[in-house]
Amino acid sequence: MLKKIFRSIEEQIEILESKGLVINDYEKTSNILLRENYFFLSGYRHLFMENYKDNEFIKGTTFEELYAVFNFDRRLRNIMFGYILIVENNMKSIISYQLSKKYGYKEKDYLNLENFNQDALKARQVHDVINKMKRQIRVNGQQHSATMHYLSNYGYIPMWILVKVLSLGIVSELYSILKVEDARMIASEYGLEVDTLGIYLSVLANFRNLCAHEDILYDHRTQKEIPSNKYHQKLNIPMTDGHYDYGKNDLFALIIILKCLLTDDEFREMIYSVGYEMDVLDGKVNTVPLSKILNKVGFPDNWREIVEL
Repeated sequence: MLKKIFRSIEEQIEILESKGLVINDYEKTSNILLRENYFFLSGYRHLFMENYKDNEFIKGTTFEELYAVFNFDRRLRNIMFGYILIVENNMKSIISYQLSKKYGYKEKDYLNLENFNQDALKARQVHDVINKMKRQIRVNGQQHSATMHYLSNYGYIPMWILVKVLSLGIVSELYSILKVEDARMIASEYGLEVDTLGIYLSVLANFRNLCAHEDILYDHRTQKEIPSNKYHQKLNIPMTDGHYDYGKNDLFALIIILKCLLTDDEFREMIYSVGYEMDVLDGKVNTVPLSKILNKVGFPDNWREIVEL
């Protein structure tokens, strides 16, 4: 079995140089590698190679360029995470309002199995999700300030407080077990079909976890694909074998989701921030063209036009 052994900073630099990376400032490079971790930085190397299997950097690629992409991804991750959190909060508020209004505000009421999808095929999933929510009540009841306040003063935790301690993943699962009429009411707040919003929430949860754990974002692809919609068509996104090249399971798919779930002002601010980081990166990277970076991210060349659609 192959083993990975410890490498000193000097050895790490030697490895990068052996692959053709230009090191202009050894002291600065050493400091960056110490702070940022060689493994995480090297995860961005494929953008500067002719193909994914290649082990040599494109001639002239500098460490500064590699680090610029690393920082671009970090800033992009922070931007997306912030706006995903807005959607998460909105969704928790809407779902808790709908269920509390219809079924009651005490956990014995809103967690009643009869309030959820009664399809026999969903029975196990319904039980699993309800048990996850009950577990959060047990775990956070005496730890989270909001839940502790309600338990201490009222003896129960209302739905609008419980959602504060639920992950977006659990909220996505909760949406998937709602009765059709409840899911339809929630989806109508965004002008979406029930199934479409379900897919959006699942994809959002995937990207949220990635951002929260500081994984590589810019070339991430999700297992689920979002349905084709008017934004794919209006942006004239190219197709291959009847399948859109961008905006299905990549970062641009997340952009499309946020276009549907954020307010116009929020979305415009987000696109401005992403565009600014793109422009900064374009000014720092000369070895590869911006078009190649956009392709890796999953953005069409005219991606900014989505603001006006």
